[in-house]
Amino acid sequence: MKAKEIQELIDYISNSGLAEVKIKTDEFELSIKKYADQSFRAVEVAPAAPSPAPVQASAPAAPTESPKESAAESSSNLIEIKSPMIGTFYTTPNPDSNPFVNVGDSVKAGQTVCIIEAMKLFNEIESEVSGKIVKVLVNNATPVEYDQPLFLVDPAG
Repeated sequence: MKAKEIQELIDYISNSGLAEVKIKTDEFELSIKKYADQSFRAVEVAPAAPSPAPVQASAPAAPTESPKESAAESSSNLIEIKSPMIGTFYTTPNPDSNPFVNVGDSVKAGQTVCIIEAMKLFNEIESEVSGKIVKVLVNNATPVEYDQPLFLVDPAG
């Protein structure tokens, strides 16, 4: 099992609500545990056959905001719409369609603003706030991380 496949499995499990998953095949054994703070602390992958030491990998660190972005946000009342999962960000439902939202558009809470593809599933991402889209922070068809800001919304707009 490749690292990307493991990460996709972690994403799927985090969205499923499961707290612990163990998978055992002839080739490997995988144990994933989700702790109360909603983070994955450790992932162990070991070959099914006995080996001297299991291979350990930790979940990727959360992306950090650039000082430039955090300074801009602290001086204003803009709200971020963040990615609830790792996947590929899409602004349109299909290549021939118009974007869900553009800069300057007004959005309402519950309105679809983009799609994130994870493990061949297309997940509609809805705005949690009403307001005006000030900035789209991610390019179309690019990978995004969990909790990565996607849009800036002015709730007064």
